[in-house]
Amino acid sequence: MQAADVIKALANERRLQILDWLKNPRAHFPPQTDGDLVEDGVCALFIAEKLGVSPATLSEHMRVLVRARLLRAKRIRQWTFYRRDEEEIRAIKSELLANL
Repeated sequence: MQAADVIKALANERRLQILDWLKNPRAHFPPQTDGDLVEDGVCALFIAEKLGVSPATLSEHMRVLVRARLLRAKRIRQWTFYRRDEEEIRAIKSELLANL
């Protein structure tokens, strides 16, 4: 883990909002034609729409979150789906707390 990547990812309100929504995707996003909201993740287009940003802007936010290993990306057909990486999030929390 690169602590700087994690801190950069968490230093933005919109990225924090995305992480919060993805804790319980069924409560925050409509059913999808392709991919299960929990198992496969949420389609980037749904996240961009809910956040009120363009797909290009969302792509940058997601790139930062994936690089920090807080999210996992999965391609299904032509779409990219995102879900939280709970195991990695727990490991990051432990490592950050151990280094305080």
